Amino acid sequence: MNTVAVPIAIGTNGISPALKTFLALDFGLKRTGVAVGNRMLRSAQPQGSIHAEGDARFVKIAALLAEWQPDALVIGVPFHPDGVAHENTQRARRFGRQLAGRFNLPVFEVDERYTTTEALSMGAKDADAAAACIILEQFLRSID
Repeated sequence: MNTVAVPIAIGTNGISPALKTFLALDFGLKRTGVAVGNRMLRSAQPQGSIHAEGDARFVKIAALLAEWQPDALVIGVPFHPDGVAHENTQRARRFGRQLAGRFNLPVFEVDERYTTTEALSMGAKDADAAAACIILEQFLRSID
């Protein structure tokens, strides 16, 4: 798991215990899935998908941040099955840097391999939001 540089206090696993509520984003060029969750319950709920690109996407994210007021963001970063980075890996990481710069929140990266496939196999109506939920639950299970 990687973190985009935004100063925070560090806990035993590198994540501040003060960070309680998280908003997860499953970045895509056309759609971005959204989920919200909290550290105490270690669960996440899908919040739909953002169907926008460029600055319009960030306007919608800003509205979600105002609504949910998360302490940090979690983004899914895709890799090839063998763990090798590819073009979308770099796009997702750039998106994470943009989020950190625009909203001044810590941004944590989670390997998102197979999350959309898993969401579809579970019968998700909105695979992107369900994938964001899976990404966030993976993250929440990884922290103390």
